[in-house]
Amino acid sequence: MRIVVDLNRCQGYAQCVFLAHEVFRLSGVETLTYEPNPDDAQRLRVQRAAAACPVQAIVVDRLDEAERSVPS
Repeated sequence: MRIVVDLNRCQGYAQCVFLAHEVFRLSGVETLTYEPNPDDAQRLRVQRAAAACPVQAIVVDRLDEAERSVPS
């Protein structure tokens, strides 16, 4: 799974942090940081967090097998 957050769109409401705190974090007052490739075990929480974003700043993409096996 791959996550992309449009940080220009993000307004720091932190709904994602409440729903998937293992993946999304607030640094400082309103700076969002996140794990771009979380474990698939977090999929449901991440999808709920993306759906709860008031400004729809979170995009969740499923990686296929070929992308997962490519070393970084």
